[in-house]
Amino acid sequence: MLNKLILVGRLVENPELRTTNNDKEMSIITVAVPRPFKNTDGEHETDFINCKLFGGVASNTCEYCKKGDVIGIYGRVQNRIIENEDGRRNILEVIAEKISFLSNKK
Repeated sequence: MLNKLILVGRLVENPELRTTNNDKEMSIITVAVPRPFKNTDGEHETDFINCKLFGGVASNTCEYCKKGDVIGIYGRVQNRIIENEDGRRNILEVIAEKISFLSNKK
C-alpha cells in the first residue's frame, strides 16, 4: 500500500507557528494549487489545500517562507473522524513530511 502526495503551489498567507497540547511545534498552511486544465470558460481554476506541518518542518517553513512563495510539499493524506451533536464527520488532511522552498514572491 502507498499513501504519498506531492503538491506544488503558492502560500496563501504567512505561516504561523503554534504549539500543541503535547508541546509540539505545528503549523497549518494553505497552498493555492492551480488545476492543469481549463474549465468551460477557458480559465484555470485553483484548489486551496490545507496542510499540517509538525516539528522542524513547521518551524523552518514559518521562519523562511511567506505569503506568495512557491513551495513543494511531500506528504501523505490522513483521515480523521470528528463526532459531534450532528453525528460523525470524516475529514481528510494533508500531513506534510517535507517542504521544498522553490521560489519567493518578488
